[in-house]
Amino acid sequence: MNTHSNELSHQHENRYHWAEGFKKSLPVAMGYLPAGIAFGVLAQVAGIPIWATIMLSIVLYAGAAQYACLPMLSAGLPIGNIATNIAAINLRHVFYGMPLLQYLPKNKLAKTYCLFALTDETFSIMTSLPNESRRALILPISLFNQSWWVLASTVGVMIGSTLSDLVPNLDFALVCLFAILAYEQFQSIKRYFPIGIAVLGLIIASLFTSDWLLLVAITICMLMILVRGFWIERQKTGDSYDQ
Repeated sequence: MNTHSNELSHQHENRYHWAEGFKKSLPVAMGYLPAGIAFGVLAQVAGIPIWATIMLSIVLYAGAAQYACLPMLSAGLPIGNIATNIAAINLRHVFYGMPLLQYLPKNKLAKTYCLFALTDETFSIMTSLPNESRRALILPISLFNQSWWVLASTVGVMIGSTLSDLVPNLDFALVCLFAILAYEQFQSIKRYFPIGIAVLGLIIASLFTSDWLLLVAITICMLMILVRGFWIERQKTGDSYDQ
């Protein structure tokens, strides 16, 4: 009897987590739908086949990198060049996984997928959640977020270039989504340091380059984070010696 009750309780809790994950993904959907549709439209204009566009959203699943892929694919660049550019654009995702490693699912397949699907938006939502909810919600949120993107890309490539004439600059929706999620995360965490290093990194990078602005800015931010981390550890070590 107790075993049956436990199973029912587990099923109810699991359904609740998936329902909650769906709710948490809705703000992302508001940005992913227009941005994903814009990607599909641009892919169709660039001459990318429908199946290839959908596969990019399933296998690559990286908004900025997918947009960057289109001119490279249409120009017929070697796969090595494309892979190098995508790796540079997505370098930041390596650091997204570090603070969430302890909250990943125990199942190896689910864990691998969550690491793969850890986009800017998913990371933003996860870090704004209470610690006790993260492990249960990371898989539903990741899956629903990618589902919105794949759906939007499919709609966009099916519609074709007609929509781009009616609604220009659709891809700007992704920038708006970043801004909204960053604001919501700040409201939840109230930390000024990430904003400060992001602004400072962008200013410094803009003084040196325009073609590699994002990569240089990310690198500068990483260095500042490492320096700050070493400085904090040194301060802690010094305090412990004083005691």
